[in-house]
Parts: sequence; structure tokens; C-alpha cells
Amino acid sequence: MTGSDRPTRTRPESCAEPLAAVYDTALLDLDGVVYAGGEAVRYAVEALAAAREAGMRLAYVTNNAARTPATVAEHLTELGVPAEPAEVVTSAQAVARMIAEELPAGSRVLCVGGEGLVVALRERGLEPVESADDAPVAVVQGYGGPQLPWGRLAEAAIAVGRGLSWFASNTDLTIPSGRGIAPGNGAAVEVVRIATRWMRPAPEPRVAGKPLPPMHRETILRTGAKRPLVVGDRLDTDIEGAHAGGVDSLLVLTGVTDAAQLLAAPPAHRPTYVAADLRDLHRAQPAVAVTRPGDGGRDGFECGGWTASVTGGELRLTGGGGDSPDPLDGLRALCAAAWTDAGEGVFDRPGAERELAVLGLL
Repeated sequence: MTGSDRPTRTRPESCAEPLAAVYDTALLDLDGVVYAGGEAVRYAVEALAAAREAGMRLAYVTNNAARTPATVAEHLTELGVPAEPAEVVTSAQAVARMIAEELPAGSRVLCVGGEGLVVALRERGLEPVESADDAPVAVVQGYGGPQLPWGRLAEAAIAVGRGLSWFASNTDLTIPSGRGIAPGNGAAVEVVRIATRWMRPAPEPRVAGKPLPPMHRETILRTGAKRPLVVGDRLDTDIEGAHAGGVDSLLVLTGVTDAAQLLAAPPAHRPTYVAADLRDLHRAQPAVAVTRPGDGGRDGFECGGWTASVTGGELRLTGGGGDSPDPLDGLRALCAAAWTDAGEGVFDRPGAERELAVLGLL
């Protein structure tokens, strides 16, 4: 079942068993989920070790095309997450497959990116080159890191301006780092797009990475997953990609997406499950129940002692009793109220900031 075949999600789903026992493979994003910058995300090492011990296969799926799978696996292992290169799937691999399916072996491709993209192209029998004057027949952009020279973007713009086919590993505008949010490959793609607006028709790149089908296809081909769970921190790549592929997803709030953005998510960006971090791989997911207010009022939604509703045109949250109420249960209830109210649209009523502040999630 693809995303277009599924009914509109109006609340996070429940799961009576720990997620690691229900899904055979976790398709894990890296930046903002497993690590940020050079450090492991809190609880990631222990949670992933326990998932593997429980029999869940782990695959690390990243739109970051800068590094090779071997380099990524080595980094993960150094962080305390043992990994093999075959367990890493990158957008560089997905875009290299896409190009190789269209061009004959030995074709020259202007490569604007890091080592991961260069290696992926060579593995597919393509020849990476660095200049628009090296007789390339296509252009591909992938994340090259902060050290990517401006001249490399000029080469890409010149080559695209000459009419060459244009590919991109991904178009993430930002990427999390240990020091904050930094420009991603999508920002570099925008530079080339701006520089080629004079063309008629103006060219657009063909993109392989999340949330688009080529990345999902590459991941399934390489992992053989039968019941995968996409685990990510970004609504517009990880969760949308899961939605497009018709598979379940877990959003963790350890990276780019915050609680306010989650409440305003359009249908394709609404995850199956919501969690603070990767520890939820080992927890059952609580149900969000509908409460009937009566007197012509609108439905409310209860989870873990919290009740959320849209009342008087505002999002409201009550409850949270008990010794240690879980703020994530309050967020799940708020998601149900907001998503139900928004339907196929985006929730934009007042009250979200006030209630998220109550939960300490603002």
C-alpha cells in the first residue's frame, strides 16, 4: 500500500508490543537520530544495541552523500554502534544507480560532492570528472561538506547551462551539526538552480534521495526488509519518504523537527509513532482514545492522562495527573486534536505554543 492509498492519519498509532518486536528492520536516518556532528545522540548507543539483541535488523539510511558506506560504518563503530558497510545505504548510491540505468558504462559524469558520491559513481561503472570541459554527459550534485569550493558549483551551473542532464543525491536544505543547523545539499542545488534560470525551459534536477521513490527502492533492494520501520527526525524527508513508500514510521525529537512543527504537519508528514528518542524502539506505543465531550462540543483525545481538544477555536490541553505524567503522551493527544481539526490541511489555530510550554516541549 502506497502513501496515496492510505487514509489520512489523524492521530499517532498505538502498538501493544515493543516496536523492535513488531518490525523486522529499522531503517534509521543518521544525522539527528543516531548522531549529531561527531557525537552519538543521547541513548542511541544503548537503544540500538538492545534492538539488535532483540533480533531487529538495523540499516542506516542517510541522504548525506559525502561519505562512503565504509567511512560511515567506521564512524558508527567508533561511537559504540557496531556497523558494517553493507548496513549503510546512502543517497549517493541511489543517485548513482539512477544515472547508471540511463547512461552506458564508462560515461563521464561531472561530480560535485564528496568522496561518497565519487565512490558510488565508480561502483556503477561511471567516470567522475571535475570540470564542465572534461566532456561529461551528465551532472550530479551531492553534499560535499563545509569545504566544498564555490568553483565546483560554478562548474555545475556551466554544465547544466550547456544542456546536460542534471541529477542530485538529495535536496535537504539543511543538515544538523554538533554546533547547530548548517546548509545542506539542497542549498547547493539552489545555487545552481538560480544560476540557470535564464534557460527556457528552466532545468530542474532529478532527485534520488528521501523522500523520493529511488531512495526507498535502493534501501529495500539492499536490506531485503519485509516489515520495515523508518526512524527519522525530519518530516519532509524521513516521514514523507515512509509515507510515499507505504511503510510505518517513528519520529524522534532529537534532530531537526520540534513539537510545534509536528502539530502543523500536513498528512504526508504525519508519522505513525512519536517518540522523544530511540528508547521507544523498546516500548509499546500508547493508544490515543477519543473522548466525547457532549453538549455539542468537539471530540477530545486522551493519552496517558492528558486530554487535548480544539475548543473555542483554540488548541487546549488538560490533565497530566499522576506521579510522573509523560509529556510525550500529552504531545500525542495534541497531535490527534490538531491533525483531526486540520484534516487534509495544516493546523494553524492558536494555543499550540501555550500548551507545548506546559509540556516543556516549546
